[in-house]
Amino acid sequence: MFNFFKSMNKFSQIWSTDMAIDLGTANTLVYVKGEGIVLNEPSVVAIIEERGKKSVLAVGDEAKTMLGRTPGNITAVRPLRDGVIADFVVTEEMIKHFIKKVHKKKAFANPRILICVPTGSTPVERKAIQDSALAAGARKVQLIEEPIAAAIGAGLPISEATGSMVVDIGGGTTEIAIMSLGGVVYANSLRVAGDAMDTGIISYMRKNFNLLVGEASAEKIKKEIGTALPTSGNTYLMKGRDIRSGTPKEISLKEEDTAEALKPILAQILGGIKDALEKTPPELSADLVDMGLVLTGGGALLKNIDKLITKETGLPVVIAEDPLSCVALGTGKALDEEDSFSNMLLGD
Repeated sequence: MFNFFKSMNKFSQIWSTDMAIDLGTANTLVYVKGEGIVLNEPSVVAIIEERGKKSVLAVGDEAKTMLGRTPGNITAVRPLRDGVIADFVVTEEMIKHFIKKVHKKKAFANPRILICVPTGSTPVERKAIQDSALAAGARKVQLIEEPIAAAIGAGLPISEATGSMVVDIGGGTTEIAIMSLGGVVYANSLRVAGDAMDTGIISYMRKNFNLLVGEASAEKIKKEIGTALPTSGNTYLMKGRDIRSGTPKEISLKEEDTAEALKPILAQILGGIKDALEKTPPELSADLVDMGLVLTGGGALLKNIDKLITKETGLPVVIAEDPLSCVALGTGKALDEEDSFSNMLLGD
């Protein structure tokens, strides 16, 4: 009997490919060993309630289209907030769905999984992520901190005796880290990032234009005309609901408007970067004057954010080649080259 279970375990490992997951507040990316990134979908789950019983209706792309458009018995939710689990059960279902999607042609799916977590996440929050992945079918779960994964994905020389700085602006958190000789010299996690930018735009539209817009519309504004420093006269026609009359309304939005709406959020991110620089040892500070910092994450795509950081800090700023995938690629590389990065992995 023992030999039977032993052989079944070996068989399941053959049929299960190790995975690295960037479990983001906005999007989840899955990297499969030997294949690269095979899945990139929104971290959204649609729940339907029928006869008092709740079940998963849709996950990922399909579920995101339902946000703000669902009837009373369907709820579209984002189970992660600020980079950590807000709904344990729904997160488990989401991870389970993504594992099944990746392993759709395989009879058994109990992979070893490496998941990235925010630097500022608590032991309880980290355990919740591990427990969710284990409950979803993983045979072993390890963790890696997001800024380390981002730095690896961006190709920074973090193992060398020189300072490397990465700022990863995701959906729920902004991760700031300075690394040298394979270790983290300074790290901080700000729970303000892309989602906070969307909220800032919503608040600005309400206050200055009496226009009510949803999260999806705010995100579209950010992508289409959002900027850290206004440099053109571009405008964007935005539709929403007039707060006073309750009727649909259209306004013309300028770059200056989005810069003003995002100013408080960007000020917090800049404050975090300056705080990191103040706490950096002098020798590493000298390295950063030459090397500057690398921006990763979806927030790196905000127009002129690199120019704003350079203006405020005096450091050269480079946007990673593929900022949206940097964390997933770095987590995947840490999975592929486990021996080289074993000291950076957390968990059993």
